[in-house]
Amino acid sequence: MTTVGPAAGPAAPVRLTQYGHGGGCACKIPPGELETMVAGLLPSRIPGQPPDADGDRLLVGLDDGDDAAVVRTGDGSALVSTADFFTPVVDDARDWGRIAAANALSDVYAMGGRPVVALNLLGWPRDVLPADLAQEVLAGALDVAGRAGCFVGGGHSIDSPEPLYGMAVTGLVDPDRLLRNDAGRPGVPLTLTKPLGVGILNNRHKRTGEVFAHAVACMAELNDRAGAAALEAGAVCATDVTGFGLLGHLHKLARASGVTAVVDTGAVPVLDGVWESLRAGYVSGGTRRNLDWVRPHLDAGRATADQLHLLADAQTSGGLLVAGEVPGHPVIGELVPAVAGTTLVVR
Repeated sequence: MTTVGPAAGPAAPVRLTQYGHGGGCACKIPPGELETMVAGLLPSRIPGQPPDADGDRLLVGLDDGDDAAVVRTGDGSALVSTADFFTPVVDDARDWGRIAAANALSDVYAMGGRPVVALNLLGWPRDVLPADLAQEVLAGALDVAGRAGCFVGGGHSIDSPEPLYGMAVTGLVDPDRLLRNDAGRPGVPLTLTKPLGVGILNNRHKRTGEVFAHAVACMAELNDRAGAAALEAGAVCATDVTGFGLLGHLHKLARASGVTAVVDTGAVPVLDGVWESLRAGYVSGGTRRNLDWVRPHLDAGRATADQLHLLADAQTSGGLLVAGEVPGHPVIGELVPAVAGTTLVVR
């Protein structure tokens, strides 16, 4: 780990998480506030939007809070485009870059696409943190993009009061094989491709400095194979689980699809150390805001506070949540016919 300190004497290790007000996707603007911001911004309401003569060039936009935008091209294919960035989620610079890249690429996989090219998005407090640390962030991201077969072609940087990093990613997708939020139907099982709890362990890491290598490995893992497996299984509805937590992203999916989602808490995979950390109080503000947002639409049954905080945990680079059964991954619930006023049931 790079260190900073006075010219004389030993230098202290740099704890990147102490230079950001939040951590990873837990620093996202709360979902309720975000929906208020974008209300009224549908393309049909904005003067000067590109003409869409056949009415279906923009296949996925703002309407249902999908993971990325999808635009049909003239050759029968479609472009999928997304951007994602956040403050440090771990103290190790290279790991942060790896995680941020996997997280940005995930939006393309969550739409059923394949990433082609990415651009770096970097904010750096250049008078506070050394440039070689930023280089480590970029190198980690380049490593993950290379594993994904995705080119990295430059990007944009600013002098920022706190470190920020992410990517803008463009990919290709078959417009007839999209994974989207509004395609869920009653009677379909729900599959989750990564365990929950990275937000809780990241909060503990930020507050104590403890390193959870298995959480880092989980966040840096690409969702490429999970996305391909979902398509192979015939899925048409999916999202990835990031800053709004499992409950937040599932609420958006159920609302867009006109169904109610039932979650079997006992079937949800959980990272080692998470329950202990929950009992010790390592819950981020983002997780609490996620839970507050979905409560009006949630039938929590007999779920405990710790269980609900787990299900609302603000994930960074989480797995795919697929409406359909994906071999090799646990089924955690199902979609059922809509229950008035309720999009989420926890049992």
